Amino acid sequence: MVGLAALVSSTLAGAATAPVGLGTAGSFGVLAGAGVTNTGPSTINGDLGTCPTPAITGFPPGTVNGAIHANDAVACQAQSDLTTAFNDAAGRAPTTSFPGATELGGMTLVSGVYNTPTSFAITGALTLDAQGDPNTAFIFQAGSTLLTAVNSSVLLINGAQACNVFWQVGSSATLGVGSTFIGTIMALSSITANTNATVQGRLLARNGAVTLDSNTVTRPLCAPAPAPTTTTAAPAPTTTTTAAGATTTTTAAGGTTTTTTAAGGTTTTTAAGATTTTTAAAAPDGATTTVPGAPGPVATTVPGTATTTVGDGTGTTPGTSPSGSGGGGTTGTTGALGEGAGAPGGGSGGGSGTGEQLARTGLSVQAWGFWGGLVLTLGCMFLMAAESLERPSGRHFARS
Repeated sequence: MVGLAALVSSTLAGAATAPVGLGTAGSFGVLAGAGVTNTGPSTINGDLGTCPTPAITGFPPGTVNGAIHANDAVACQAQSDLTTAFNDAAGRAPTTSFPGATELGGMTLVSGVYNTPTSFAITGALTLDAQGDPNTAFIFQAGSTLLTAVNSSVLLINGAQACNVFWQVGSSATLGVGSTFIGTIMALSSITANTNATVQGRLLARNGAVTLDSNTVTRPLCAPAPAPTTTTAAPAPTTTTTAAGATTTTTAAGGTTTTTTAAGGTTTTTAAGATTTTTAAAAPDGATTTVPGAPGPVATTVPGTATTTVGDGTGTTPGTSPSGSGGGGTTGTTGALGEGAGAPGGGSGGGSGTGEQLARTGLSVQAWGFWGGLVLTLGCMFLMAAESLERPSGRHFARS
């Protein structure tokens, strides 16, 4: 037996093994083909049924935490599904084959299909290791019988579940007194559970009877598989870099916007969904910054045409500059004053007399318009004063 155990340990199954589908038979804790007999306070956590033989005795004192089906459509359908499951388990390709009767007590087995042409026995403890995969299955194919010793046990480690352990037995199965058994027994003939044996699984007999004696049978339920975990990497921050003096905006993962300006600017960081305020960066030293403001008066300079007009000697030709102070317009230069007495020059710069040309100013209206007009006005006043002085002197000589 020791050498055989070493052989089994060296031929562990590799790929995960799929469970056996039970169909409607999965709701039963005990199902028989030739009736069910109970002695003592047995408890069935699951349905109890038989088909085609309807005999069910010993309930009470036994209790059933489920439905009882005696040769009804539900029990017979469950028997049909049991036959399908039995054949499925029997047809699985073995991952480990034993040459004859095999003692499983003391072994630690991983998931797989274990076959013997004769019988399996469990004395002591059999350990089933799922290696972290709770969905993997353990299937045992016994050509004839399954026999467990007194106080023997089956243990589960590393995620193994009782719902994924199956025993396909070619004839009958017997559980020893006080034994702790795990898995669903699918026997072609009969199943007997001796006093105080407990089962975390099912006792399903196709053609024979099921006999109980103060037992507890609990239909196992598989724990739901955890939902797949999807890990999404956080997006890398997006950085937009603009020319020197402009604004750089960096958006970090999670939605926070960080705005960084050049030297002298203002940096404002806001949480996702808030308002981001950005103050533009100061212009570099030596540069000219134009900040638009409220509209104000607009100064418009229209280039003028410098005009100089010389009198014709008789004082009949007026100045031709646009009208304005001193004969000059707002867009031209001051007109010339004619010589001698004659028609006044254009604008207030015109006059009579024999004075020489007073001005060729050509001054720009933007800078000198005011002063040019003033000079012309004073010139006119000066000429008028001079004329006044000459007239009295003429009258004086006439009286003499």
